[in-house]
Amino acid sequence: MISHSFRIAWKDLMELFRNRMGLVLLILMPIFMMTMVGFIYPSETSLNSVPIALVNEDAGFGDYSLSSTFIMTLNSINDNTGMMTLTNASNLDAVREMIQTGDAEGGIIISSDFTSNIMSGKQGTITIVTDESNPQMSAMIQAVLGQVFEQMGTMLAQQNVQGLGVDPNTSLAVVKPYNVQATGAVEGEFSYFDFIAPGIMAMTVMMSVMTGLPAAISQEREVGTLDGMMVAPINRLAVILGKTLAQMARGILQGVLILVLAVTLFGVTVHGNILLVFALLLLGVFSFVGLGVVLTSFAKDQETAVMMMTTIMFPMMFLSGVFFPIEQMPWFMQSISKVLPLTYVADALRKVMVLGADIPALTTELSVLITFGVIMTAIAVPVFKRAMTR
Repeated sequence: MISHSFRIAWKDLMELFRNRMGLVLLILMPIFMMTMVGFIYPSETSLNSVPIALVNEDAGFGDYSLSSTFIMTLNSINDNTGMMTLTNASNLDAVREMIQTGDAEGGIIISSDFTSNIMSGKQGTITIVTDESNPQMSAMIQAVLGQVFEQMGTMLAQQNVQGLGVDPNTSLAVVKPYNVQATGAVEGEFSYFDFIAPGIMAMTVMMSVMTGLPAAISQEREVGTLDGMMVAPINRLAVILGKTLAQMARGILQGVLILVLAVTLFGVTVHGNILLVFALLLLGVFSFVGLGVVLTSFAKDQETAVMMMTTIMFPMMFLSGVFFPIEQMPWFMQSISKVLPLTYVADALRKVMVLGADIPALTTELSVLITFGVIMTAIAVPVFKRAMTR
């Protein structure tokens, strides 16, 4: 049976290699997917030459204006970091108009009572205006500018405290009694793309399997070549295993391409065992193949099979945490994601590639994928046999 399975797998792969256009598309699809997503999603968490409108409404305090000092300090920081391109604006309405026309991504407004409030012991107000139509950039602008303004405020507070006769060495502890530090579970610099890359690998493997099965089963049944295998003196399970091996080869090829692109082009670091990454890809293919065989067996022709696969794939792509964390979804969508195999493949790959996890840390994911694959394969065998006798 094993020999027959390898022969069927080799036959399917030879058909793929003979189809030059199909082979080219098989290689180009993961390259296009990874490069497109890699350049769309930012790999940095800081601003870079972002156009920001600056409004100074400060009336000052007599002949004295703290807003001028604030703007000078801000320009000095910006000259060193290059995070913004500042443009003067007259008021809030002007900032909104610049955001609407695309001339600015956000704005900074210094209130009219900025200096007077600070001089009288109150807080000076600085308003950050963001573009709600671009939530990711909006959040980044708020986070980066908020941090910059906090640092500038700390410097001003230190100067004021020192003016009261406090030792300069202890002034920072008076102004900011807490020293808050953050560190990751794994050392190194990480970006949002480190989260995306494992999910893209899992998704591409799934798409490779789910789109290859209609041609491997439905098309062969339409043209009659599958009938020849069915009447041959071989086990029906050998046919399914052969088809599975061929799809596994397709999936692994695309998974390797994505991994190479992620490492070489976008600087993704694999902190775990690379062999474990390949093993997870194989296990992912195994879990998807059984489901694909069942769906394809129920389809009357290749077109119907493709439509069924597409209907299953697209919701799975967005509900499995490939692009966005599952924790951000509503509770009922999180419940749906927990029954999708792609969720566990993506989570397992992230744990290995990003966190450097080993097999003991993947007990849940491995158990679910193996169980799902075994159950779907057990269902696929009789369903496939029944479909071939129709």
